[in-house]
Amino acid sequence: MVQALLNHVNRFVSLNTDEQHLLLDHLSVRHVNKKEHILVAGAICTANYFVLNGCFRMYFIKESGQEQIVQFGLNNWWISDLTSLESGKPSGFYIQAIEDANVAVLTKQNQELLFSSMPKAERYFRLVMQKAYAASLMRLQYLFDLSAEERYHHFNTAYPEFVQRVPQYMLASYLGFTPEVLSKIRAKK
Repeated sequence: MVQALLNHVNRFVSLNTDEQHLLLDHLSVRHVNKKEHILVAGAICTANYFVLNGCFRMYFIKESGQEQIVQFGLNNWWISDLTSLESGKPSGFYIQAIEDANVAVLTKQNQELLFSSMPKAERYFRLVMQKAYAASLMRLQYLFDLSAEERYHHFNTAYPEFVQRVPQYMLASYLGFTPEVLSKIRAKK
């Protein structure tokens, strides 16, 4: 199962066999049931999670009580509250499994040990974070620049399998509109 993680790492940096073993020695694998949370608001995030299989959502609860999804985590994606992880302060986010899943868990402590013993790990995470940051900026641009219909069509074109996999109300939350707006957009097909 962790071969997916090794394949992902090798897309960014090349690890020899010893380095692969070192990486795996710093990880644990955890099964997460559908609807189970791996992080709740108010708790301190203590790990990075690599989605081996399954799907997660990261969200916060607005003052109105409405959930606002800010990120999804699919197979071969990392998900975590990096602000809480790095600062040691309580998170304002929830991370919940949308379906049964398995994750590779890299605790903050093990991440630091790995970084000090294997510089390629630090390079890998820097490259992954740079890519994630660029994607976040693009998402913000879409939220501000595109209409709801344009956002949906762009997302549907970029991730068609994902649109079928995630409940529509969650997709609407992530795209920044209501499920009713999504229903109207989809009806226009």
